[in-house]
Amino acid sequence: MSIQGKFNGMYPLYNPIRIRQLCKFCDVEASDCKGTGTCESNCSITSICAHAEEICVAIWRKSEDNNTIETLCHNPSEPLYGIMVENYNNTKCEIKKRMSNRGPFHICSCNAEECNDILMFTLHPTNNQVVLVILVSLLPLLVLAVLVIASFYWYRMYRRRKLDEWETKKPSKRKGPKGPLDCSDACAIMMDDDRSDSSSTHANNLNHNTEPLPIELDLQVGKGRFAEVYKAKLRQSPSEQFETVAVKIFPYEEYASWKNEKDIFSDIDLKHENILHFLTAEERKVEKQYWLITAYHPRGNLQEYLTRHLISWEDLRLLGGSLAWGVAHLHSDHTPCGRPKVPIVHRDLKSTNILVKNDLTCCLCDFGLGLRLDNSLTVDDLANSGQVGTARYMAPEVLESRINLENIESFKQTDVYSMALVLWEITSRCNAIGEVKDYEPPFGSKVREHPCVESMKDNVLRDRGRPEIPSSWMKHQGVAAVCTTINECWDHDPEARLTAQCVAERFNEMDDDLDKLSTCSSSEEKIPEDCSVSVSDDK
Repeated sequence: MSIQGKFNGMYPLYNPIRIRQLCKFCDVEASDCKGTGTCESNCSITSICAHAEEICVAIWRKSEDNNTIETLCHNPSEPLYGIMVENYNNTKCEIKKRMSNRGPFHICSCNAEECNDILMFTLHPTNNQVVLVILVSLLPLLVLAVLVIASFYWYRMYRRRKLDEWETKKPSKRKGPKGPLDCSDACAIMMDDDRSDSSSTHANNLNHNTEPLPIELDLQVGKGRFAEVYKAKLRQSPSEQFETVAVKIFPYEEYASWKNEKDIFSDIDLKHENILHFLTAEERKVEKQYWLITAYHPRGNLQEYLTRHLISWEDLRLLGGSLAWGVAHLHSDHTPCGRPKVPIVHRDLKSTNILVKNDLTCCLCDFGLGLRLDNSLTVDDLANSGQVGTARYMAPEVLESRINLENIESFKQTDVYSMALVLWEITSRCNAIGEVKDYEPPFGSKVREHPCVESMKDNVLRDRGRPEIPSSWMKHQGVAAVCTTINECWDHDPEARLTAQCVAERFNEMDDDLDKLSTCSSSEEKIPEDCSVSVSDDK
């Protein structure tokens, strides 16, 4: 069976009458499961079964050297390893010993979403053992519940105090982005957005609600290929003032896109000031919809903002630097506090997938095509992730379908190319470059409003074309440094491009007098030389 579509949001459409099952699906893998109690499959691959009648199956085998677990989808009307699967209507995967044509093995089957991820080895305990197990099980839960409630209360009080302290500060000058926050107060408050930008403390702690939130949709503020976005009101009780949130609504047939974005947002290590703040995800069965609920930013997306506004050099630094820090955090294998993190590539970076916050910094959104670069991914997994994105912003290697699948850094390099086009868009609206034209997307009128892949191949591959950087842009020392960075980010050779981290550090070093620009370096694999920029005064 072909396992594909997990990362590119391309699951088959659900049958409206009979929904295909979602199961863990991995080949035979070594396991430390001892065959007692409850074990996890540790399978990182989830697949929608090919046929509606298939159910989830897990097989545990014991040997002298090591134990193994295999997970798969299977039609219960057909034999598996010479036996017929039994008791598959359960929602839990309860292991039983069976004899197959390969000898004895342990098997369980079930009919619920990813139910073969947890294997339950059931015994037949005595009444005393049952009572003992219940008592031992409940005691840690009670202790944990007390700790959770106490922690929640402490967090609310601590965050409220920090926000109040922040509001009393009167900075004399607006500063540009200064990179990831340290592990002091900023990390302690989870790098939440300021109160004027996002939902307040009530919504921030509702991520794990099982009941739908009391949300009243207000007006539609955006529409994409998979979903529509609404401004909405979240009210905790009739007596409380409502909070403004954003609700992204997916129809039932776009479950795959919703789940991929939900899974990426649900990673607590994704939290960052330049990533859209996620509140919760819901299945709305009555409306036959899937919802993602996030912070709301009234300035809208970056393309809308650039269309309506000219920006200053300081604005360019803020927008460009915060964009680079967001992409750098997405690509990083660790959090700002040093905790290990799974790198993520966006794969659809463009100005409409970037929001502008009230402090004029950027935050990334729309992770429906995002891909988690987990170490367990194989070349086949990456190959099956497909040619995705928006044609206008696709890197040359994506247009040509020649990404180096042996190196996951190749996927990050495609994001950097797209980011360079967005930086060009921002720069094109900066009043420091002289005469500023009306907003145009990258490649402007050279291509249609929604160009196809073949059209972009002609411009990007055949003609080696890039958006124009007029000579007038180079007269401003800071803008010239940004243009140099843009040129290095959209290089035709993916390995010659800067990393997002290097771009972010360059923006960080662009102080007001521009005495010194970056001395950062990108990864040794791709850019062995210094990635600093020097701009002479006579440009």
